[in-house]
Amino acid sequence: MWSSISAMKARCWSSTRPAFSSRARRPAEWRDNTPVAAKMIARAIAARVPFAWVAGDSVYGVGDIERDLRRAGKGYVLGVAANHWFGSWSRKRSIGGSAEEIARTLKSVDWRRLSAGSGTKGPRWHDWAYLELADLDAGEFNAERSGPWTRGLLIRRHIADGELAYFTTWCPAGTSIKQLVAVEGHRWAIEDSFETAKNEFGLDHNETRSWHGWHRHVSLVMLTFAMMAAIRRKANAPPQKNTSRATRTRKASSVGRSRKSAE
Repeated sequence: MWSSISAMKARCWSSTRPAFSSRARRPAEWRDNTPVAAKMIARAIAARVPFAWVAGDSVYGVGDIERDLRRAGKGYVLGVAANHWFGSWSRKRSIGGSAEEIARTLKSVDWRRLSAGSGTKGPRWHDWAYLELADLDAGEFNAERSGPWTRGLLIRRHIADGELAYFTTWCPAGTSIKQLVAVEGHRWAIEDSFETAKNEFGLDHNETRSWHGWHRHVSLVMLTFAMMAAIRRKANAPPQKNTSRATRTRKASSVGRSRKSAE
């Protein structure tokens, strides 16, 4: 069901701790989330990690990340601030203004109630609105690519309190709102995985003073987490039906009938 979204776990994530200098073995300069995320995405693309989408919240910013993903032919659903400006052209519906201003102009028919995936208490329902802003040819960003891609604005509204969240999107033309919602919602599973790794395996329980120490700790914890996830999946797998006995019974019956026919 995720054939076109083969590696959503390539979602940009970085530690909130400062970078460490391996030589001085002391904290180096603080690195902003945006360049760290952009570097992680670039490394994933260079290593040919198979992924089709990138999702992230507003702390990672946009701009350079959007440009790099468009050049690489990757779709994205990236969170933006309420004052982020959006505009449309070559569309029947003229749109221009901040994300918050555009949201105020939406009518009831513009919203759809969709689940962003299953949570601890069942489906995570929200109201969603999707506005297609412009169709652009992929060749404008990479000469080796072609075909129309759509730039859009995705808005999520909390059912209980009406709180809004805004996302800038880039996807192949014709992509449905359900798929965009699924991409954004899949980020929750990744966040939940990190939270589980912290609580159950001590992902953030370290006092390392060098980058190497930090990297070893995180790598071992994530390896342990992956191993336990695989063990749990195998342990909770539904039991396979035992068909060998039924097969032997059918064969025995067939042999009996054959003998009677020969007599």
